[in-house]
Amino acid sequence: MEKPPEETPASWEGLPSWLLTQTANHAHRLVADGFASVGARGYHYRLLATLEEFGPASQAALGRHSGIHVSDMVATVNELAERELVERAMDPADRRRNIITLTAAGRRQLRRLEKQLAVCQDELLAPLSPEERQRLTELLSRLLDHHNRRTGARA
Repeated sequence: MEKPPEETPASWEGLPSWLLTQTANHAHRLVADGFASVGARGYHYRLLATLEEFGPASQAALGRHSGIHVSDMVATVNELAERELVERAMDPADRRRNIITLTAAGRRQLRRLEKQLAVCQDELLAPLSPEERQRLTELLSRLLDHHNRRTGARA
């Protein structure tokens, strides 16, 4: 991550794109450090949360739902399976495919990660009131939705 300059040129400091980038850098650091403190990574959270919401699925389906690239999905599933947070079993309908299932230990880890994520959100948004937090979330969601529709990207 790039370190911001000690003195920011005045022509930059009011640009929304610059402000968003700098805030995103802080958000990324807070979340990465928070997850690391409980022995996890962002991909772990995304995969566990996806399994909880959509249920058992193939690695390909999990990749589509979570946005985790197939090359990272295999490593993430391996890491979580080694820790018994997910189970991998052959799909009886297609022996070439594995079905990934969330375990009870995986649900407990997901709860820990959700608590850690809430702490990170509070730290990131500390100077804002609850109403300002809600409004910021609405505005960021609107911006992201607009650009995703324009580019065909998914959130």
